[in-house]
Amino acid sequence: MIMQTLTSKQITTLLKRGESETVEFKKSFDRETIETLTAFANNRGGRVFVGVSDSGQVLGVAIGKETVQNWINQVKLSTGNAIIPDVEMVTIKEKAVAVLSVPEYPIKPVACRGRYFKRVNNANHQMSISEVVNEHLGTINTSWDCTVDDFHSEADISIDKVRAFIERVNRTRETRTLEDPLTVLRKFELLRNGGITRAAFFLFMANESSLSTIELGRFQTPTIIKDGARLQTDLFAEVDGVMAFIKKHINKAYIITGEPQREERWDYPMDALREILINAVVHRDYTSASDSIVKIFDDRIEIYNPGRLPEGLSVKRLLSGDYISSIRNRKIADMFKEAGFIEKYGTGILRILRGFADHGLPEPKFEEIGEGFRVTAYKSEVAPQVTEQVTEQVTEQVTEQVTEQVTEQVTEQVDGNILKLIAFCAKPKSRQELMSHLGLKHREHFRSTVLNPALQSGLIEPTIPDKPRSRLQKYRLTAKGRGLLESISKT
Repeated sequence: MIMQTLTSKQITTLLKRGESETVEFKKSFDRETIETLTAFANNRGGRVFVGVSDSGQVLGVAIGKETVQNWINQVKLSTGNAIIPDVEMVTIKEKAVAVLSVPEYPIKPVACRGRYFKRVNNANHQMSISEVVNEHLGTINTSWDCTVDDFHSEADISIDKVRAFIERVNRTRETRTLEDPLTVLRKFELLRNGGITRAAFFLFMANESSLSTIELGRFQTPTIIKDGARLQTDLFAEVDGVMAFIKKHINKAYIITGEPQREERWDYPMDALREILINAVVHRDYTSASDSIVKIFDDRIEIYNPGRLPEGLSVKRLLSGDYISSIRNRKIADMFKEAGFIEKYGTGILRILRGFADHGLPEPKFEEIGEGFRVTAYKSEVAPQVTEQVTEQVTEQVTEQVTEQVTEQVTEQVDGNILKLIAFCAKPKSRQELMSHLGLKHREHFRSTVLNPALQSGLIEPTIPDKPRSRLQKYRLTAKGRGLLESISKT
């Protein structure tokens, strides 16, 4: 949850009410300030007003050039699960007051110098051993990836990858971890009850696995692929692999700024794209039979992920920041944070929006699609309108382009299977009927290279969209698919 900025009226009201379960007053920044932030993180979140007495009297606080950053660093180095508070400077009665805020953290409990605190009424309560254990188990028991993997063992993970993870973690910590890989896995509870957790397998798998498949494509049109790749490796490597594929297929300009070194400017803000991708990897529903898909077009990049938003969270609330971060895969998220991929829980969307705004591009489009979630990043201001035309109907321009290129390129680059499939779907057909018609026997190959691209392109649609795995499921031609077939018949 991103703590919302307070208005002057709200600040005045909070000062009159006094300290509470979510508000603390401090004359100056000190050790107890950090303990309070930790207690808030272990409860419902809250704010510390630095420069205010216990009674609510505004005293003000002296702020130097590096003061705020030094406070943030002290909090970060003093807390386990590294809290990074938001700091806002406000003026109250002509005096400077610093407001330090933290949301409720999804991975609990958060430690402060080895001790654990929780906010009770208007005071910090040091948690007992049983309370610490219960908070921890509450986190573990609600996450699928924290459970033991019954299909894989220690032999299925790479110790070298664990070592690489440890090295990465050590670069972000003041105190280095010197323990051996298996001990580290046990410490992070990636080895439990004599087996490895699902998180351990996905994070450090020794060999490729279709369970983590990400399909990558550079599309010339909605149906013509210029280049493609498939990643089926550990999640850390997949982030790097997808970013490398994106960089391969977008442009980079060099801007002369007068400085000795030229400034690089990509078509898209790369940090924001990486944030979108990390969110997709961390929040993906790995129990789904669908794959993650990244599509690069001339004017946009689409990142689709199996798994809808958590219950009760809408796209509108997601973009406003008015929510408590709910993580589908808590242990995977925790390890990504330990490795420095995630800076703060619940702030990724804000950084994405800021990144695109700073780059002079429109906000990405966030939407739930079927049983998944898709983020579309646009290359220019006019892209959203063009994209809607292309995805909702076969426009005259697209039809003309397909007419000119289909006989030369579609058959060559897609092996004609998508065209054969949509031509066969004039009447609803089952998956087995489609595979038999195309002469394909490998179910996964058919799904990833033919069926999914046809569905994502809007050429066909399921007859039972609410139950994608129904044994009665069939696929039929859409208006867009019929338009494409008609254009081909005229060539």
